[in-house]
Amino acid sequence: MTDYDALAARIRALTEGETDEVALMATLACEIHQSDDRFDWTGFYRVVAPELLKIGPYQGGHGCLVIPFSRGVCGAAARTGQVQLVPDVDAFPGHIACASSTRSEIVLPFWGKDGRLIGVLDIDSDQPDAFTDEDAARLAAILEEVFAHV
Repeated sequence: MTDYDALAARIRALTEGETDEVALMATLACEIHQSDDRFDWTGFYRVVAPELLKIGPYQGGHGCLVIPFSRGVCGAAARTGQVQLVPDVDAFPGHIACASSTRSEIVLPFWGKDGRLIGVLDIDSDQPDAFTDEDAARLAAILEEVFAHV
């Protein structure tokens, strides 16, 4: 399991004063991905146009390049503004299989200081039912702290 206190402290130290969204995403993707063996793919999808996400910095194998808000788990998170905690991706209607190894997924939307949806953090696991409500709450808190000033 992730030591979220240590992860948050590390991210805080690495990102202090940084306002470039892509630099922040790259740093978070690396640190979050390395923090837990459950995390098979960790990355960001950025809002690049109305109702459209495009891949951003990530760790792991290749990801889908473009995801409309109308499709998949990432699209659902962006469309609804709510965390998507998916214990079995095969049971999620419209799941986009970017990697055949993915069994469960968590996707968290995040916003900038002006309330603008910046994107979503997507974490995939090759284990079924890998994510918990604690993961959702602790990751959301990290995203809020990092991106609240951007």
